[in-house]
Amino acid sequence: MYSRLMSASSTSERLIEATRELLWERGYVGTSPKAIQQAAGAGQGSMYHHFTGKPDLALAAIRRTAEELRAGAEKVLGGEGSAYARIEAYLLRERDVLRGCPVGRLTMDPDVVADAELRAPVDETLDWLRGRLAGIVQEGLDSGELAGGLRPEEVAAAVVATVQGGYVLARASGSPATFDQAVRGLLALLSSRTR
Repeated sequence: MYSRLMSASSTSERLIEATRELLWERGYVGTSPKAIQQAAGAGQGSMYHHFTGKPDLALAAIRRTAEELRAGAEKVLGGEGSAYARIEAYLLRERDVLRGCPVGRLTMDPDVVADAELRAPVDETLDWLRGRLAGIVQEGLDSGELAGGLRPEEVAAAVVATVQGGYVLARASGSPATFDQAVRGLLALLSSRTR
């Protein structure tokens, strides 16, 4: 975390990056302005010069995290290959499984969920991901690669649920093996529907 923070050129960038990391590690309540300032190497005056307060800074951090997640997913989902191959690549891409999803974890934070403005980038990102995956499943159905009878929105929801649930299982067990099992199980089900 700190090497990325030190490479951030401006104080506002360091504050956003510090907040992103702290939200991922501690959640909203556990991310105090003082902790943000310490991690960013910035004073209170600097923080309030760039942001109106913790909610404003947290929103900027959540938006940045959501944008990064979408860009990373799109890199894989928008790549070459069949519908199944792109979904497989998304499911098998490298992740820090034991840390969990920096966006998905925010859905478990009562303060984020209770605040419509903080929750919006989380909702938008998960909606985008389900929509993107449903579109790929539809491509597979249209090309005849995937067997008929699959409902794109349901498959997309299952993919997202497998990833997010896999994170929970891995964190609970302290091992990425349970995440891998969930992904392999879903891929086996999907591959049985390819032609």
